[in-house]
Amino acid sequence: MKIDLTETTSSKINAALVQARRDIGTPAIGMVLTLVIVTDEENAYDALKSANDASHEHPSRIIVVIKRVSRSARSRRDARLDAEVRVGADAGTGETVVLRLHGELVNHAQSVVLPLLLPDAPVVVWWPDGAPSDLAGDPLGALGQRRISDTYACENPQQALGQRAAAYAPGDTDLSWTRITPWRSMLAAALDQQALVKVASVVVEGEDENPSCELLAMWLADRLQVPVRRTASQGPGLTSVRLETKDGDIVLDRADGSLATLCMPGQPDRNVALKRRDTAELLAEELRRLDPDNTFEAALKFGVAKLAAEAPAPAPAKAKAAPTDSPETVTGPKADAAPAKPAAKPAKKAPAK
Repeated sequence: MKIDLTETTSSKINAALVQARRDIGTPAIGMVLTLVIVTDEENAYDALKSANDASHEHPSRIIVVIKRVSRSARSRRDARLDAEVRVGADAGTGETVVLRLHGELVNHAQSVVLPLLLPDAPVVVWWPDGAPSDLAGDPLGALGQRRISDTYACENPQQALGQRAAAYAPGDTDLSWTRITPWRSMLAAALDQQALVKVASVVVEGEDENPSCELLAMWLADRLQVPVRRTASQGPGLTSVRLETKDGDIVLDRADGSLATLCMPGQPDRNVALKRRDTAELLAEELRRLDPDNTFEAALKFGVAKLAAEAPAPAPAKAKAAPTDSPETVTGPKADAAPAKPAAKPAKKAPAK
């Protein structure tokens, strides 16, 4: 069931929700949380589809906030709220409210969303793209106990990770971190089977500019306290992790994005399922826990400091060689071995008698 409301208010939207539930014969509310999605028109459909799929595991009220950019100065002064209310089969297992904010109302989205939150239920705010650098400091982010971003959608993921670390607040998380949960579980299980083996170094291989690869490298460096090297591959996503030990390497290799091979010293190679998950699965995993993720915080902050410490120093400028009459110019260590001897002065001619 869909209800379109033009130039409406939050109170009218709440009244429409109550009426829609009565019309379809489900007046009782069985939702466990409110999911606020902050996005644009381009990404709203995909984000809402993923949220509806995740709602089969977590029945929730989904509020989609779309900020419509005004093209003229006059339209920017006019505040208007349009809404679309969906209940029943059109809204997964909960309710959906799509808000389109126009004009000056774009800067006050929190005042529109606040009356629509479920009472006595946790609030999760999700930015599928275009997340602010400070999630908890954002007016909409301040409404949530859990704040979800996705640095994979950023133009510069490494810079975005640095911003997340600088402005981290308990409750922040990222879907790039959620993507590596199976990798972390598999590597932890492999190390449990090799309890007496000490890891000397680690190599993480994956797509260039992939934040999941960076986060996995940060996590391994933080937990194992060993050097971690990051190498690039053609992907897709993460492709390989190599734990180097004196008894042999522990390798988890996934070349095709679905099936991985686990190799351990003294054991036969085995195939393990390690497929790439879609956004709905990632979102459903994040909604299972609403407490702060201390492991993510430790890995994020450790990795940023480590990357800064390992930044290559600029190469010193080379000194220009002094011009000589000889076609050869000596550079390198031989040039500094000993100073050149001055040329012998010509002998003086004897005076004529």
